[in-house]
Amino acid sequence: MKLSNTITDVRGIEVGHVQDDEALTGCTVILCRKGAVAGVDVRGGAPGTRETDLLNPINLVQKVHAIALAGGSAFGLDAATGVMRYLEEKKIGFNTGAAKVPIVPSAILYDLTLGRADVRPDSAMGHFAASQASCAPPAEGNVGAGTGASVGKMFGAKLSMKAGLGTASMDIGGRVIVGAIVAVNAFGDVVDLGTNEIIAGLRSGKVGPLRVGKKDYFADTLAMMKTPIGRGVLGFASRGNTVIGVVATDASLTKAQATKVAQMAQDGIARTIRPAHSMLDGDVIFALSTDTKKADVSTVGAFAAEVMAEAIVRAVKMAKSAGGLPGLGKK
Repeated sequence: MKLSNTITDVRGIEVGHVQDDEALTGCTVILCRKGAVAGVDVRGGAPGTRETDLLNPINLVQKVHAIALAGGSAFGLDAATGVMRYLEEKKIGFNTGAAKVPIVPSAILYDLTLGRADVRPDSAMGHFAASQASCAPPAEGNVGAGTGASVGKMFGAKLSMKAGLGTASMDIGGRVIVGAIVAVNAFGDVVDLGTNEIIAGLRSGKVGPLRVGKKDYFADTLAMMKTPIGRGVLGFASRGNTVIGVVATDASLTKAQATKVAQMAQDGIARTIRPAHSMLDGDVIFALSTDTKKADVSTVGAFAAEVMAEAIVRAVKMAKSAGGLPGLGKK
């Protein structure tokens, strides 16, 4: 089977987006209509989530029916309600006897400073995004949960760059597919996997009387963290940062194994974003298992990190300039 290099290459996974291009916010829904075993790993110090406790392997519910990723900070968690409503209309959910209750874990990112702070993903947007979900290759860049995303925010928005949403997939061993989708809204810089050079992040320039960086285009967040100027702003640096995403596979996983895959997929963030998992980030990765193919969990997790890293790079390469921030994507 020829792959499209997107998460929808994984059997049973559908993706739908909705966004407000003026307010620069939106949400992305990853649907698994037949249910999927799920796990989650939270690494950042400032996460915003919903229904993640039930993914603990010791808890009752075994499968989820969708994952909602949204902008809008904590307000954006309301989008999951609309996804639940859509699934209920389709008679999809956990059968409690009295009703079928759709299980929709969710994570959000902070995009209120780039567009309009008074417009956030809500139940109506979540419902619409779910209704648009399909197995076609999803759009990337300034779409869905990545619409208002940015990177390199140590000194606020002025010297940051536009980021967005990216996806990738690969066939491991000729039988099993692993895919990822991610909205990149990081405090740090994104580096190219091949060259190890920064491709998007904190730019050199002036913020008030302060000169940030030197003559190079990028100031390098890690380098700035070692300087008196950088150390002086860390306590006041932008706290609206998060990388949120999903890895999926058609391999058979238990909840405990899905949790391990989500943990290993976080390594993709560490490889491509510097720094990663800081107290100023809210990084959250979900893992989904949709089928019964046999595969070693360590192998699945290893390549989950690979596709997550590729999806992160695509998220910045596909992002177009918006909100006054430069992007790498073609106009």
